[in-house]
Amino acid sequence: MSLYTVKSGDSLYSIAGAFGSVPALIAEWNGLLPPYPLAVGQSLLILSPVQTHTVMRGDTVFSVCSRYGITQNDLFRKNPSLCGGYVPLSVGQTLVIEFAEKPDDEMFSYAYAYTFIEERILRQTLPYLSALAPFTYGFTSDGTLLSLPDSKLLSACSNYGTMPLMHISTLTESGGFSNELASELFASEEAQNNLISEIIAEMTEKGYGGLDIDFEFVFAYDAESYADFIAKARAALAPYGYTVYAALAPKTSASQPGLLYEGHLYDKIGAAADKVFLMTYEWGYTYGPPMAVAPINAVRRVLDYAVTEIPPEKIIMGIPNYGYDWTLPYKSGETRAKLISNEEAVRIAIQNNAEIRFDEMAQSPYFNYYSGDARHEVWFEDPRSIEAKLSLSNEYGFFGVGYWNAMRPFNSNWLILSQIYGVNVP
Repeated sequence: MSLYTVKSGDSLYSIAGAFGSVPALIAEWNGLLPPYPLAVGQSLLILSPVQTHTVMRGDTVFSVCSRYGITQNDLFRKNPSLCGGYVPLSVGQTLVIEFAEKPDDEMFSYAYAYTFIEERILRQTLPYLSALAPFTYGFTSDGTLLSLPDSKLLSACSNYGTMPLMHISTLTESGGFSNELASELFASEEAQNNLISEIIAEMTEKGYGGLDIDFEFVFAYDAESYADFIAKARAALAPYGYTVYAALAPKTSASQPGLLYEGHLYDKIGAAADKVFLMTYEWGYTYGPPMAVAPINAVRRVLDYAVTEIPPEKIIMGIPNYGYDWTLPYKSGETRAKLISNEEAVRIAIQNNAEIRFDEMAQSPYFNYYSGDARHEVWFEDPRSIEAKLSLSNEYGFFGVGYWNAMRPFNSNWLILSQIYGVNVP
């Protein structure tokens, strides 16, 4: 694998020539759109195919896989342009059968998705995932489980062999997490028992493989009760073979103040759950000042604390699959950053002739541009930042990585994950 930083005067074709590669493949690996313009400072993923197939008339995914003795998912993982079979083969198309890059190990990969995800993106992403969580089931104060129209996602998971995880949270229809709802649940043993019973029934009926519990902004006085509820759910689900995951706010110490952190006790939740998901993102966020969404130096401080409380093999490290575009000057309480995809960020830089820079401390790309009289600042993820994050998870010996979320395409990320680090996928 090579990560190439675009220089002034480069073109897709000159870069392909320098690496002895195929322009169409480099474009595919990096989500480039015709006529394939580039931005100075843009990071490109360059892989090394050692076996390819040129599509001929009559070829199908099944026939190509049969010819080379590979699975359909394997073909999809090496060729993201196929979008998991959503996009048909075209005569003359070059398919990668084998890369020179071979991972030494396999990593658990997890992502969340809203039920309205585009089918093309869903099918493209699922071959790279060990598990997918439809977002999100809710509940009432008496422990009644609220329904979720998740049939499309569950059917797709079944087709690609990805394990579906049931996600339950305190998110309400107003769009915020309710600490009051959590508190009411913890105060009633009957409500807890009812909720757990309904969860088991729903998971059994729909074929879920595990449960992800995500109660955010839990009151500090409910912290012990929250950990106890997770332990209770785990004990009830264990006889059915279900794994219980718990999402954790990104803390750097046990005594870290703030409503986001005080209700999450790393030691107790780490002991109560089978696995934990560290939400290591949102340093740069919608209402905050411009900065990296997941600066690697800040993420590392969270990880350094987490491993003092939780065994590394229980930890899933969070990675953002998005960026933000801020209009400057930033005004606290007024400025609202626009959420964008990482591939969209690069297109914005190209359209505005902006040079992409890379913050070495944060290990994150960023750039500035003008729209009319307004100056903008954009932070996002690219192959460099993703490689740094995956390397960090590997360094700590974590169980795997998880993405918020799977709603946006990010070809280079999935290829680095699957071809360099390996993913325990079917």
